Amino acid sequence: MPAPDLVLVNARVRDPELTGHTALAVHGGVITALGTDSEARTWAGPGTETVDLAGATLTPGLTDAHSHPVWGLEMFTGTDLSGVTDLEGLRAALRAAERHDGWVLGFGLDHNAFGGRPVHHELVDDVLDGAPAHLRLYDGHSVLASANALKAAGIEGPRAFAQHSEIVCGPDGRPTGHLVEHAAMDLMTPVLPAQSYAERRARLVGLLDSMAATGLTAAHVMDLGGHDVPGLLTALEEDGDLPLRLRLAPWCMPGATAEELDALVRLQSRAGRLWRVGGVKFFMDGTVEGGTAWLEHADCHGQGTDAFWPDPRTYSAAVGHLHRAGVGTATHAIGDAAVRHVLDTVEGLGTGGPRHRIEHIETVPDDQLGRFAALGVVASMQPPHTAYTRADHTDEWSRRLGEERAARAWRCRDLRDAGARLALGSDWPIAHHDARQVLATARAPRGAASARLGLTGLMALEGMTTHAALAAGEERFAGRVAPGFRADLTAFAVDPVEVPADEAAQAPIRLTVAGGRVTYRG
Repeated sequence: MPAPDLVLVNARVRDPELTGHTALAVHGGVITALGTDSEARTWAGPGTETVDLAGATLTPGLTDAHSHPVWGLEMFTGTDLSGVTDLEGLRAALRAAERHDGWVLGFGLDHNAFGGRPVHHELVDDVLDGAPAHLRLYDGHSVLASANALKAAGIEGPRAFAQHSEIVCGPDGRPTGHLVEHAAMDLMTPVLPAQSYAERRARLVGLLDSMAATGLTAAHVMDLGGHDVPGLLTALEEDGDLPLRLRLAPWCMPGATAEELDALVRLQSRAGRLWRVGGVKFFMDGTVEGGTAWLEHADCHGQGTDAFWPDPRTYSAAVGHLHRAGVGTATHAIGDAAVRHVLDTVEGLGTGGPRHRIEHIETVPDDQLGRFAALGVVASMQPPHTAYTRADHTDEWSRRLGEERAARAWRCRDLRDAGARLALGSDWPIAHHDARQVLATARAPRGAASARLGLTGLMALEGMTTHAALAAGEERFAGRVAPGFRADLTAFAVDPVEVPADEAAQAPIRLTVAGGRVTYRG
């Protein structure tokens, strides 16, 4: 065995069960040996770095199975409105907001802040002093644009889109400023202040470093983030500034032609040492709060009966095209009808081939739970989203769905108990990227997701390690602390499985290692 690049000693190795090992060796980005501290003394060579972990619990490197670290920077620009709880608080925040090239930009705005009122620019126009404003709601699927922002973008009334999107208009036919789903929101992009390449790069490096500090070693990125992103990641890697392993899934939107699907297949060859394009992201619906989740029965506003793909059969055909080319898919499906259609689509593909997964799964009936395991579909869920709901169901999400469907919120434990593979993530910037909060909230869900749906500490850890690796089709070489596996490792000052959930949320991180390189030291 060649001399290791890195040796870790005085650890409690958990894989994710405790193994009894206290030391490991790494060479060339791969774990080469496990053993005791005394054995480790014979491994080191002249160039070996040895790190004493002082009894820390060493787990497989944590993976955020659903994140948007590049595209999300655009969404995470301006004034943070996530702390706003009511309309007066929103108006006060906008009065004090910093201007960006003359614009007021905001993000993280909770639908509940409107207190049940329709989202309308008239609620905020008078506090903007004439500045155009672009305010992203927390779900990432809708914005509030002020009257002057609508004017700048030339938005004067309703339009038809090839995908399920809407310029919400009042009885007079004039836009309210509420732009729902991607095609409608994209109308604002040409007039919004743009970030320079240098600013994007600096912000991305800062974000990824912050992620590594919470124990993250990898993220499944649910977008490509722009045509220049492969070049950006290559540059970061060449300069040693890429601390996380990133797996990017470009989007496939309604209307995609066979040529465009083949182009997505060709993109799968793009890769660096710590990043690669892997899989394709679809949307089967939108969000409950925005009225665009695809439901088997309409919500309390009479909305939610349409799929994101106007003809769901074309979605199934596109997934089949990619499946036959060996490309796995990840589909955003929040409502019960959307989840059912994706499962039906995978069932129609037959056995074998690449792995497919469903993202979010916010409400699902009993008769669909067992299908995930039977079809080999990975459930990818984001426990921190539960913070946007309330246990008494007075929040916008719960009110729209009604008591019966709200009682089926984020059924992480039910899916695990039904045999599903469950990958966990944050969906940053929709929720904070802190991996420890994902682990903790999975064990003690908040809001509409009752405590009985909570995972055990071991299940939560598996959701960010072994099950996340399986979701990416990488279970043969990732997600474990074992010889021959990637040297992606997280060292906690406490055992994240054994301590209570609230302690896991604050657990100090001693060390993060990605691809055999130390990316954070606590």
